[in-house]
Amino acid sequence: MTKEGKLIIFSAPSGAGKTTIVHHLLKTVPGLEFSISATTRKARGEEVHAKDYYFISKEEFLHRIAKKQFVEFEEVYTGTFYGTLRTEIERIWKSGKTVIFDIDVEGGMHLKRKYEDQALAIFVQPPSLEVLKERLAGRGTDSKEKLAERFIKAEKELNYAPQFDIILKNYDLQTACAEAEDLVKNFMTAS
Repeated sequence: MTKEGKLIIFSAPSGAGKTTIVHHLLKTVPGLEFSISATTRKARGEEVHAKDYYFISKEEFLHRIAKKQFVEFEEVYTGTFYGTLRTEIERIWKSGKTVIFDIDVEGGMHLKRKYEDQALAIFVQPPSLEVLKERLAGRGTDSKEKLAERFIKAEKELNYAPQFDIILKNYDLQTACAEAEDLVKNFMTAS
């Protein structure tokens, strides 16, 4: 059994800036390692298997669910599953590092409930739903139907913010990154 460590969870609706903040932290805070999620969706753009995600078939994903290999998983969009493999967390802890997650809101809540005091759950809040919609549309990566699905999901997810340990307002990215750095460093050094 691997010695248990700490987890830092960043959750937000798609387009709130959580991925940008997590990438900043990985560059600036020593001792963090990104938890690579498994997903059944296809790679987008420059995404690389086993770096950005573990891209697996729906059949394999369901097989791994049956074998209880996930610490959390969900069907985020119809037919598209995301999850965290238990072996991924154990691999990072074994290397003596703190696990950092960039994960959807429900997945983040599952992890926080499972790991309680070992986990710091941070909700990244966008300035408004309108700004979030502009950011998502501005990406140019989704069809109109997919964007509509993301907007509906984002509205629901914003209601979960109070259930997280901290709400990090991302009104200005530089400020949000600096605040995230302080929060993470304080949590990692606390006993």
